Amino acid sequence: MSDTLYARVQAAAEGTSYRLRRTGRGFDMTVDVPGLGRNTTQVHTYRVELHPRDKTFTVTDIVRTHERGAFGTSTRTVKRGRVRYRTWSRSLDGSERTSFSSADGRRLIRGAAQELGWRELRPPTGKAALVFGAIGGLTALGTLIALAVVFWP
Repeated sequence: MSDTLYARVQAAAEGTSYRLRRTGRGFDMTVDVPGLGRNTTQVHTYRVELHPRDKTFTVTDIVRTHERGAFGTSTRTVKRGRVRYRTWSRSLDGSERTSFSSADGRRLIRGAAQELGWRELRPPTGKAALVFGAIGGLTALGTLIALAVVFWP
């Protein structure tokens, strides 16, 4: 069952710059992000964890950035979770335009999964972020109401 999903995503990614690699619990779909400048390279990986018994999956973004600075210095960063961004650039003569959207890879995976009856679950980090966001929003609302009551003319 999970082999079918992997094959479907692989077929959908054929002819694109996405590369697939099997992992112990699913697969990774990786792409080199174009157009960030000549001193910056970035690799975006969609880590797909499959749960075949339930026909569910989770997708976690892993974005690795390497920036080379002056005098041989360099900075490497790794971001995990749900990372959303878009980049675009043009060549110096304006003839070539490149773009990348992190949503495109997710759409590719979701489309193949939906065709086979799989559904996406939020990763645990996404659930925690949603809970903390709700708590923060309620706290801000409570503070605004308290300030309105105290300073009402």
